[in-house]
Amino acid sequence: MALDIFIPYWGDVNYMKQAVDSVRDQTNGDWRLTVVDDAYPGDEVRRYVEETGDPRIKYIRKSINQGITENFRTCVSLATEDVLVVMGCDDLLLPNFVDVVLRAHSAFPHAWIIQPGVQVIDEAGTPAAPLADKVKQRLVKPRGAGPRILAGEPLAVSLLHGDWLYWPSLAFRRDRIRDYDFRDGFPVIQDLALVMDMVLGGAELLIEPETCFEYRRHISSASSAKLVDGSRFVGERDYFDLAAQLCAAKGWHKAARAARLRLTSRAHALLFVPGVLRTNGSGPLGTLLRHAFGK
Repeated sequence: MALDIFIPYWGDVNYMKQAVDSVRDQTNGDWRLTVVDDAYPGDEVRRYVEETGDPRIKYIRKSINQGITENFRTCVSLATEDVLVVMGCDDLLLPNFVDVVLRAHSAFPHAWIIQPGVQVIDEAGTPAAPLADKVKQRLVKPRGAGPRILAGEPLAVSLLHGDWLYWPSLAFRRDRIRDYDFRDGFPVIQDLALVMDMVLGGAELLIEPETCFEYRRHISSASSAKLVDGSRFVGERDYFDLAAQLCAAKGWHKAARAARLRLTSRAHALLFVPGVLRTNGSGPLGTLLRHAFGK
């Protein structure tokens, strides 16, 4: 069984080349890579993929830019293997990634989602530990040793208190993720929205602690740009309101309360208040304060 790896591409060409190289450097060659180019200007990535001469790599270019949500949908629809990954075009697989994911799937075939171990890196590829990731990995992520399965309302409560997952590293069972769709209107938090829909539908999530993925955290990302102007938090508040309704309808009242509290999301907004005050950004300040202290 091969691992289906997809890279929805839009952005830095050099990061993209590194991402492709990290797939090619896997110690386990049982993988298929599909690059889905969302009409990014130029053809350097296409030429780079073609020059590899690797029959396991396919390049697809869209005729028009459709945006990240539609590109995610395209990637999932193209999957043919039992397990798939939609990695970021600026992230890196460590050489053991395919081995770790396929071994985990073999040991826990009932798990819909696999969260492998992740190392955060900065723009230069150096290991980093930003505050957001310290909170994720040390305070919010459920504690435990070894591979472990999480599911049901306890998993929902945990994720709604703080999303400790790293979307580009997640491996999904193809037959399960295809039963769900990305929600329109949540371009920055669409990953949590999809996972929560799966959890509400009965998903089991496996935490596999072996580190095999490098997640790049840098200020030029779409989500980081939206943090600066506060627009990310508008989308987050709208999603948490929806999540509270969905959980309440299922009878998961603790999860609904966690969605309404959105504690780490509120705290995250407050972190940006001093910077906005220094730059006299009155518009973003109001957005941040409403998110932090509003209902």
